[in-house]
Amino acid sequence: MFTGLRTKKVWTILTAMLASMFLLAGCGGGSGGQQAQTEKKQVVGLSISTLNNPFFVDLKEGAEAAAKAANIELVVMDAQNDASKQMANIENLIEKKVNVIIVNPVDSKAIVSAVEAANKANIPVITVDRGAEGGKIVSAIASDNVAGGKMAGQYIVDKLGGKGKVVELEGVPGTSAANDRGKGFNEAIKAAAGISVVAKQPADFDRAKGMKVMENILQANPEIQAVFAHNDEMALGALEAIKAANRTGVMVVGFDANADAVKAVNEGTLAATVAQKPKDMGKIAIETSLQVIKGETVQPAIPVALELVVKK
Repeated sequence: MFTGLRTKKVWTILTAMLASMFLLAGCGGGSGGQQAQTEKKQVVGLSISTLNNPFFVDLKEGAEAAAKAANIELVVMDAQNDASKQMANIENLIEKKVNVIIVNPVDSKAIVSAVEAANKANIPVITVDRGAEGGKIVSAIASDNVAGGKMAGQYIVDKLGGKGKVVELEGVPGTSAANDRGKGFNEAIKAAAGISVVAKQPADFDRAKGMKVMENILQANPEIQAVFAHNDEMALGALEAIKAANRTGVMVVGFDANADAVKAVNEGTLAATVAQKPKDMGKIAIETSLQVIKGETVQPAIPVALELVVKK
């Protein structure tokens, strides 16, 4: 009898202790849940126009390094230079309910509907390197492409002494980078009455296309003194075409200062390239995303420095 009462008492005490523990766990669970929510990793989407270009690979790597340092999960999507694929990628990011979308548009006009879709989902959008022609953008991170194009054009004008025939290899039609670089270049060229642009054709920022387009231009234009390409990939393709055609005395200027271009400048085959800093762009895009997530005010336009790279 005594043993039974003692056992019953022990069970009563144990039951009370367990109940207290569960109650404390419940109260603590609310605090822990809030802490977990506070410490929950933020997710940022990065839609890249193409990763088949060293410039955008550098941009991605800059963003990845900054995201890792900030404990941000970065979801990278490659549009492969296809505007419709980029739209699908951004729809995917919206469905994932990422905190911020960073976009490097394939086409500045075509991207508008994707930006508006993100706006409707209340997901902030940041553009990097290339802009968007519509939709709400919280911040645009890019080099001054007009200034860069003018820098390249002025270099050519000075080297040619204000006289000569030049070729312009354009980037992907409709991109802000191609439009702005072309605008700056042509402003510099028009200021020199003795220089004329004898050929202007898109090569889509692609090395192989740059080579093919340049081959055709060389056949139609026996005398040219300089080429300005809207990016280094096309410039390097143009150099191959010029070399294959055994043409000499043709100066080529690129844009981006990627590793191959800088090497070519140092070797004396590429005259110059306008240096952008894609890794810095990626880093700044992530830092700006973090500010947006925290509810801080960000600059609507963030410029990234440019410089002309020539052989030293």
